[in-house]
Amino acid sequence: MVKIFTIKRIAYIQDGTFGVFLDENNIPFALTLEREWLKNQRGISCIPDGVYICSRIASPKFGNTFEVKNVPNRSEILFHKGNLSDDTHGCILVGEQFEPIGNKTAIISSTKGYGEFLNKLKDDNHFELKIKKA
Repeated sequence: MVKIFTIKRIAYIQDGTFGVFLDENNIPFALTLEREWLKNQRGISCIPDGVYICSRIASPKFGNTFEVKNVPNRSEILFHKGNLSDDTHGCILVGEQFEPIGNKTAIISSTKGYGEFLNKLKDDNHFELKIKKA
């Protein structure tokens, strides 16, 4: 049975789109950061709210991760570590805490949050992702 994870987007600001990541039991376990909404433009926008299939891949840059599939007019959307929306390039960052870095809102403890994400899916090669407003 395919696990279903959810990102509830809670803030849409110039510094990015911030969310809470929920596991298959609807328990929050991490935070997410994406670029702000810029009409789904490749590399500079978060993806639209919706339901997606995510598949495990070996990324040359990020290693073991998951790619978000079936996003209209987009590809190569990965989950990975990072702190600022500048780190996303249209992907989804996973972290543990909101905290300013310089004058920007960011997520920190990305290595811990990303590790928890991978651990929850250690035996899975696919999962369903729901992205929606809180």
